[in-house]
Order: sequence, then structure tokens, then C-alpha cells
Amino acid sequence: MRYFVTGATGFIGKEVVRQLRAAGHDVVAIARRPDKAGDLRDLGVDVCPGDITDQESMRAPMTGVDGIFHIAGWYKIGTKDKTQATAINVDGTRNVLGLMKELGVPKGVYTSTLAVNSDTRGVMVDESYRFTGQHVSIYDRTKAAAHDIAEACIKDGLPLVIVQPGLVYGPGDQGPIHDTFALYLKRQLPMLVSGTAYAWGYIEDIARAHVLAMDKGKTGQSYFICGPVHTLVKAIHMAESITGVPAPKSVIPPMLVRATAGLTSLVDGVLNLPTLYTPEFLRVSTVSYTGKNDKARRELGWSPRSLEVGLPPTLGWEMAQLGMKPKR
Repeated sequence: MRYFVTGATGFIGKEVVRQLRAAGHDVVAIARRPDKAGDLRDLGVDVCPGDITDQESMRAPMTGVDGIFHIAGWYKIGTKDKTQATAINVDGTRNVLGLMKELGVPKGVYTSTLAVNSDTRGVMVDESYRFTGQHVSIYDRTKAAAHDIAEACIKDGLPLVIVQPGLVYGPGDQGPIHDTFALYLKRQLPMLVSGTAYAWGYIEDIARAHVLAMDKGKTGQSYFICGPVHTLVKAIHMAESITGVPAPKSVIPPMLVRATAGLTSLVDGVLNLPTLYTPEFLRVSTVSYTGKNDKARRELGWSPRSLEVGLPPTLGWEMAQLGMKPKR
């Protein structure tokens, strides 16, 4: 089979590509700078110049493929520069799925997120849940808009499967949880927030769920491909037993952090606040992105590893980046 992949240079996309190539499939990917995608070429990927914000740039690479994986997305929390959020997450999704329909691609897998449900406040929701209200970040909001586009395309007959990861972690990550682990290891994480919880999905498992969704997923369906739920407090204390680096002693209630976010919003436009102290980052640091993966287990035959298994190699990689050695 020949698959077209967006976001192939990213954390999830690169692992999806690796697994597709390991299974013997041909892969064509787009990159804004193909000359910077040598690691994909080393895997035998056909790398073409292209950008999801430019629909025509994808026409030739997508023509004649057996399926597409639309994984590319904008994911930054607390950043000042939000100019690309809508262009990539919303307009880019419209471009990819519109072209998929025009070219008659037989099947597609779109990467949404549990964050479209915003803060579930610890409730374990499933695919039937529908969030109404104000999202806590521009990432959540634009991904929710993109999710709506994907569902509208499905209603219009597009043979699409939607997958929704929770927090994705593992060696090679450069996202917010990597930043959190790095601060913790450098003993610069000032505190933890009680109740903050995520569905922790190891990178190899999340990528495998994408491949399974293409092979076994029912078109028109959404699947929560989220891992086991743990609070961040528990995860960092697990990290302490692995690394020997003590967890922050201060654990504060989310209400206090939300109040602080409200106060910082008054000066955010005037002061150049560090990312960790922007109103958006503070709000996101108090949430629970949680969900049930029963449907993915049942229909895809997917089984994610535990945090106890996934955390040691992750922290080993993180420590290696800092020139540290784990306790065990």
C-alpha cells in the first residue's frame, strides 16, 4: 500500500512513518523543507515539497495513494505568537480533507485530540461526549474547529476515521510534557498542581493505534487512543523513584492557579511574561484531559502500555539530553 502522511517530521508522524515502512508500505510525505528531512529519506520515504496551508502543493503527492494520515498540527501552549494556529489546524485540515475527497482517496485517518473536550475535571468520558463551553487554550479551540470539519466531511461521505490521543510522551518529544520533565530534572519545576491529570500514551503505542485505525477502523467513527490516566503529581513521584531527583514539595490547588491566571491576564499584554506564567499556560496546567479507550481496545485490538513501563525509557532519554544518568 502507498500512504500519504502530513506531519511526518513531527513526533507522532515520524513514528507512524517508521511503523508503516517497517510493515513494508510505501510512504509519501510532504515537508516545507525537504532538505531538512534526511531522517525520513533514510527510512525510504518519498519526501516532496509541500505545506498543508497550500492545497495545490499536496495534489501531486496525494494523487493515487491508497490512504492518507493527516497528523500535522500546531501545538503550542502559552506562546505569544498564535498566528499559525488557525491556518494550520483549521484551514490546513480543510485543505487536506477537501483534496482527499476531490482525488477519491479510499480511506483516511485524521489525528484529533482529547483536548477538543477541554477540561473534563477528572470525568472519564467516551466518544459520545460533546463539550459545550469555552476552551482553555487556542490549541483546544482550533483543534475543536478542525474536528468539526472532519465530522462534517464524514457526513458528506468522506471515508475517514478520527483518532483522539491524550497526552503523548516518549523519547524524542519536544512538547510541553518534555519541557515539564526537563524543568523537573534540572530542579527548576517550582510546584505541582493537585488534580491535574492526563491520559498518558507512549509514542510507539499512539503510532500503532494510527496504523490500526487505517487497517481496522470503521469509517465515520472516532476512537479515543488515549493511555492510562494518572495525575501529574503521581507521574512526577514515579519519576523520582526512577531518577533519584526529588519531586517538588509544593502541591497547590487548581483554584489558586486559576486565580493567578486571572491576575496575570491583566498584565499579559504589557509585560513579556515567561511561557510558564502566561494566563493560557497557567489555565492549561490545572486541567484534566481524560477519557476511556474501551472502544479502541475492542474494535482496533489496541492495548497501550502502562506509565510504569513507558516512563523509564522516556526519562532515560530526557536525562541523556541533559548529560545525566538515571538512578537505575
